[in-house]
This record gives sequence, structure tokens and C-alpha cells, in this order.
Amino acid sequence: MSEAEALEAAAPRAKKPKQITMVQALNAAIDEAMAADEGVILLGEDVAAKQGGGVFKVSSGLTEKYGEHRIRATPISEQAIMGACVGAALTGMRPIAEIMLMNFVTVAMDQIVNHAAKLRFMSGGQTNVPLVIRTTTGVGVGFGGQHSDMLEAWFAHVPGLKIVTPSNAADAKGLMRSAIECNDPVIFIENILCYGLKSDDPGTDYRVPLGQAAVAREGSDVSLITYGRTVLDALEVAETLAGEGVSVEVIDLRTIAPYDEATVTASVRKTGRAVVLHEAVRAYGTGAEIASRLHERLFNELKAPVQRIGGAFSAVPMASVLEQAWIPKKDEIAAAIRTTMEWKR
Repeated sequence: MSEAEALEAAAPRAKKPKQITMVQALNAAIDEAMAADEGVILLGEDVAAKQGGGVFKVSSGLTEKYGEHRIRATPISEQAIMGACVGAALTGMRPIAEIMLMNFVTVAMDQIVNHAAKLRFMSGGQTNVPLVIRTTTGVGVGFGGQHSDMLEAWFAHVPGLKIVTPSNAADAKGLMRSAIECNDPVIFIENILCYGLKSDDPGTDYRVPLGQAAVAREGSDVSLITYGRTVLDALEVAETLAGEGVSVEVIDLRTIAPYDEATVTASVRKTGRAVVLHEAVRAYGTGAEIASRLHERLFNELKAPVQRIGGAFSAVPMASVLEQAWIPKKDEIAAAIRTTMEWKR
């Protein structure tokens, strides 16, 4: 053995950080919040112990720890779940409502839009509604048109609601803690295809402030603004285009409403070009709002019009080949970036 090899063998090995999935991160965040505050409760279909912690196992083990009076399995009624949670929030509790799939929020729109979102305003600021509405969605698993929609633009249009969607496990943990501690209602969107993704465990009491974006990858030529599962596609495309000499800065919004306009504006002011990407239908989406604001604020500094990429304007197909055709593809993202790079102004 050479001297160098001997020194390497004798050196203490760096301990690898613990890895957690998004499901584990969400479970840990809710667990920590419930341990810290007896007013935190969870209501939803199949969330209690006998049902094994919900369809996606996010609440696994919590009933055994905190009891069925705090982890409450409900009837199959989104109206009942939301009505009970709004009432609990008004008494000073911090309820978490689990709406199994995002399309099912349509059943409880009155409680969300006319009650949870507006009660602080209607009471002249005397009433808070500290409520987290967890819901799941995602295209690419064959769930069909009534189980796959990204409806974040609906709720971003409603004053009084905050909209959050993490792209990785660590952010999911920090955002969930901040959402539970927020005094306003938060729509927390979890993508099915992100549930198994792993991140380094950020540890206990970790928080990501609501309304704060992350620069997921630094770049100098074009800003790619996105959130949720499509952050993963954005990072892959950025890596591919780096081989072509195009430097892509990827912005992960993390919070959609209110979104971090300062970080987005600073990035686009630096690059002069922007592409906005989301899984939701392109038409009338949150990308349209971001693009409009960028054109209003940075018109004279933009080197090209802001591009938007989103899902096709149709219900999400169930057939795999059609569903894959519906989803924004990585080659479409790359093509939009190349187009904006070629623009001469």
C-alpha cells in the first residue's frame, strides 16, 4: 500500500446524509407540528390507522402516536371535511384537510373560496383561518381526466389563499411546517410522481418560508421558471442545453401564490429571456400571469418575448399513449428555449 493509499484509508469517512422520500418528509413535518401544538389535527378519508395512513401513506403511524381524536378518518364527503376544518380553524385549532385528489376540491369549492379564503376579510381582520388543504395530483400514472388536473390557477385567482407545491422532499418538509404555522389557508399540492423522490433529510424543525422561490440551477442566458414535478424536467433540459453552450437558470417557485416576483424579476433582468413551464393546461394558466408581469415590468430589457409551455387544452386522457402526448415534453421545453435564444430584437 502506498503512503497516499494508507492516508486515505486512515482518514475518517464522511457520513452520508440521511435520505428521505417526499412521503416521509411530509409525514415527519406533520408529526413534528402535532408534537409541538395540540391544536394541529388531520382530517380526511382513510387517514387513520385502520386504513393504514391514507392512500399514499403520508399519515402512516400518526394515529398510533396521537390518537383518533387528532387523526380523524372521515366519510367520503369533501364538503364535510372542509366544513369541519374551517370550523376548527375558527376555534383556534390548526387543521390539516386531506383531499385525496385535486379534482375532488370541486366538491368543496364553496367552503374553500367563500369561507376559508374570505373570513379574515369579512370579519375586518378579526378572524384567522389557519388551515392547510393537502391534495394530490399528477399526469403520467393513468388516472384519467377526473383525477389528474393541476388546478392551481383557479385558487391563485382567489384573494386570501396561498398556493404551495414542492418539487423535492426537503422543500416539502419545510413548506409543510410553514404552511401549518401560517394564519391563512394554504392549498398544498403534492404531485404523485414526486412522492418517491429522495432528498437529504434537512433535520427537525426545518422550514421553507412561503413565497420564497429557489434558484435550482444558476445560468446566464435564459430563465426557466417552473414549479412542482416539472422542475425535474427543467433541470434535465438545462443540463442538455449546457452541452450546446446555452446557460439556463432554473427557478423553482415553490409557492405559486404569492409567487416570489423579486427573485423571478432579478433572474430575467440578468438573462433577458424567460420561459415559463407548468404541467397544468397552458391556456389561462399561472404562466400567463407571470409572463404578463414580466412584459409589463421588463419590456425594454427583454431580448425576446416570454414563452409559455403547458399541457394540451383538453381533459387528461387515460390511455397511456395519449396521456404522454398531453404532457409537456422535454424536447418541447428545449425547443422553446432555443427559439427564444434565436430571437433578434
